[in-house]
Amino acid sequence: MAENSTSTQLRRGVVGPCILALLSTAPRFGLQLVRDLDEVGHLLSSQGTVYPLLNRLHDAGLVTSYWDVTESERPRRYYRITDAGRRELETFRTDWERFAGSVGTLLATVPQQSVEREQR
Repeated sequence: MAENSTSTQLRRGVVGPCILALLSTAPRFGLQLVRDLDEVGHLLSSQGTVYPLLNRLHDAGLVTSYWDVTESERPRRYYRITDAGRRELETFRTDWERFAGSVGTLLATVPQQSVEREQR
């Protein structure tokens, strides 16, 4: 899928909080997170972006991880949100609602035809 720079920039700022939101409901392993994000759509440019992001969230103290080893399946590294991660997620929710509302209000005031006219 060809990406434009606007989509890439928007995605960079929201995938981490989206991962925290998913982890707020239950621990998940990496591939599970990739699948959940893919299911929503338009959040991942590639599956490989999730693992470095999980490492950054871990280094920031927003998630912890543990290995689940069973005889019937291969070992899986599960990620769990921390209390700091929950606080970060709540801050993001507040900021996102305010930001998205402001952008929505602004875009609603600019007629689509004038934007298209300017691009010609």
